[in-house]
Amino acid sequence: MSTYTDQQIQQALADWPVRFKKYAQSDSSRAILQIITSFGPFIAIWALMYQSLEWSYGITWALALLNAFFTVRIFIIQHDCGHRSFFKDQRWNRIVGWIGSIFTFIPFQYWAQVHDFHHGHSGQLEVRDIGDIQTMTAKEYAEATPKERLAYRIFRMPLITFVVGPMVYLLRNNRFTLVKLQGWQNNRKWLALNNLFLFAAYGLGMWAFGWKTFLMIQLPIVFFFAIIAVWFFFVQHQHELAYKHWKDNWDYLLSAIRGSSFYKLPGWLHFLTGNIGYHHIHHLNSRIPSYNLVRCAKENPDLQQYVTSVTFFESLQFMFHKLWDEQTERMITFKEFYQRYEPTAKA
Repeated sequence: MSTYTDQQIQQALADWPVRFKKYAQSDSSRAILQIITSFGPFIAIWALMYQSLEWSYGITWALALLNAFFTVRIFIIQHDCGHRSFFKDQRWNRIVGWIGSIFTFIPFQYWAQVHDFHHGHSGQLEVRDIGDIQTMTAKEYAEATPKERLAYRIFRMPLITFVVGPMVYLLRNNRFTLVKLQGWQNNRKWLALNNLFLFAAYGLGMWAFGWKTFLMIQLPIVFFFAIIAVWFFFVQHQHELAYKHWKDNWDYLLSAIRGSSFYKLPGWLHFLTGNIGYHHIHHLNSRIPSYNLVRCAKENPDLQQYVTSVTFFESLQFMFHKLWDEQTERMITFKEFYQRYEPTAKA
C-alpha cells in the first residue's frame, strides 16, 4: 500500500492530463475484437447451458457462473460506450451500449450519466451513495440512534451487501430514476425506454425458448453477474486506505489514485473482467478504453507506487471494514470503532 504523501503524489503526477492523453484513443479493430471475444463466448455458453438442462441443473449453474464473467466483459464494453471511448464513432457507442444493456440488465444511458457523475465526484462524502456502497463515517455512526445503527449493521452484513444488495441494485436502482439531479430531466424518458427494450427482449426470449427454460438459464447468469459487479465496485472504493473527503477538501487526482484500487488479479481474470481492475487509471482518465488500460499501466510503472494494490485474497478482509474514520483517514471495523470511540460499549 502507498506510503507517499498527498503532496508527493500531486507533484509526481502533475503532468497526468498530458501524459495519459495518448491512451485515450479509440481503436476500432481492438474494439471489434473485444466484442467478438465477449458476446461470442456468452452466446456459446448460453447454448451449452440450454443443452445442459437435459443433464443436470447443477451443471447449468456452474456454466452460469462462467457466463456471468463474460457478462461482466460485456458490461465493460457497455461501460466504455457510456464513456464515449469504445469507438470513435459515437453512433456505434450508442448502438453497442444499448445492445449490451440487454445482456447486463443495466440501462445504458441512465446508468452512463449516473456513472459520469460518480467519476466527477468519487470520494466526496456529500454524494457517497452514487457509484459506491453506502458508507457511514465513524462520527455519523457515533451520533446515530440505536435503530439507525442496527439498520446500517444489517445493510453492511456480507449476505445483504453482496447477495441481496446486488439484486436490489438491478431490480430497483436501475429500474427507477432514483438519482435526480438538476438538468437530468431526460433520464426518466431514457430509463423508461430501456425498461421497455429489456422487457421486449426478455419476452422474445421466453417466447422462443419457453418462459421456464429461458428464465432457468438467464436468471442465474444475471444473479452471479450482479454479485461480481457489486464486489468489484466495493473492492475498488472501499479498501482500507481509501480517499473520502468533503467537497471543500477534495482533490480529483487524489480521489483517482488514493480512492481507487489496483486489483492485482491473474491475467485470465483481468481478461474476463475487462481490465477494470486497473481502476486507478480508469478514474484518472475515463476516456481511456478498457483495451488500453494494461498498456498504460506497463508504460507508466510509477503509477503503481502510489496506488493501493490488492490481491483477491487480500481483498476479502475488506468485508470487515464498515466505517470511514475521518481522523485516521481509513476504513475501520465495528470492533475498531468501539475500541477507539466507545471503549465501554460492546461491539
